Amino acid sequence: MKDTLRALSASTWDYLATNEVPNPERKAPQELADAVDTVLGIAGWAGTAAGVAGIIITGVMMAASVKRGEGSEHMSRLGMVLGGCVLVSTAGPVVSFFFTA
Repeated sequence: MKDTLRALSASTWDYLATNEVPNPERKAPQELADAVDTVLGIAGWAGTAAGVAGIIITGVMMAASVKRGEGSEHMSRLGMVLGGCVLVSTAGPVVSFFFTA
């Protein structure tokens, strides 16, 4: 069994060394690429709108708490909202950095 595997491995390497391995072009059909771009654009817009809404809501809650004299952890909530905004805004560049062909 070992000899058979060694012979198969050697013949495979010999084939790869003497013949060119095909490298097909990676290209999606244009209709699919357009649909994916539309969906990603809508998702990016929705993420940005959610981030802006989160900042506004956090600001309103902070103003209402200060007016009533209550203390709360609004800064941690604001930090989470801003972290989400950074994640949404950097998702595209990070993915294109790692997956650029």
